[in-house]
Amino acid sequence: MSNIEIKKLNKTYPTTPPVVALEGVDLDVKSGEFVALLGPSGCGKSTLLNIIAGFEQASAGEMAVDQSPVHRPGPERGVVFQEAALFPWLSVWDNVIFGPKVQGVAQSIYEPRAKEMLKLMGLSAFEASLPVQLSGGMRQRVGIARVLTMGSQILLMDEPFGALDAQTRLSMQELLLSVWQKLKPTVVFVTHDIDEALFLADTVYVMSSRPGKIQAKLEVPFNRPRSLELTAGEDFNRMKLEILKQMRH
Repeated sequence: MSNIEIKKLNKTYPTTPPVVALEGVDLDVKSGEFVALLGPSGCGKSTLLNIIAGFEQASAGEMAVDQSPVHRPGPERGVVFQEAALFPWLSVWDNVIFGPKVQGVAQSIYEPRAKEMLKLMGLSAFEASLPVQLSGGMRQRVGIARVLTMGSQILLMDEPFGALDAQTRLSMQELLLSVWQKLKPTVVFVTHDIDEALFLADTVYVMSSRPGKIQAKLEVPFNRPRSLELTAGEDFNRMKLEILKQMRH
């Protein structure tokens, strides 16, 4: 189980004057659910993700994973950033096994899992490659494989495809859905792209501009598995327009 429960969460930065980043946020993410946090730049999406990750602490309210309050980062919550943040001097293989290796996990446990995750991400032929030898999309695949090798039950993804070109971004979205359907981790995915949110998620939370609040919660009705043809359909575009109105409001 990997439930995330957030109640009346506030985040204020003690600057002069104070900056209220989040206000009264309620969020309930069920185990295995794919949730998208959607909103304009500066609305607090990444701040909320960092609080779930344990990188930052809330100023008020409650935040728990599986009914346990979160005060620090933990291996059950893996984070994928916009940049893959790989060690440039390590090979793909050494990047992927770095986490469990330094944590003292037995080699007999992490090696088979690393091989499985690299195969799942289509990277088996690139184990010996250095990050500089890979495309941006491939580096992000390594980053995702690294988090999955840690055994993280929750994936926190902060605009992971935002720096990729349009075609690579679409192929990464399809790959992520394929991986999610096989492993069923709980995913919280930050994006400002409405198409991306609707294509990937079970539930979309639309956030207001700062101070960030949950402006709307929308259940995505489209069946799975999904293909990119979905994004050209009338129902998809009707829901996209509804969200666009929410965001403009």
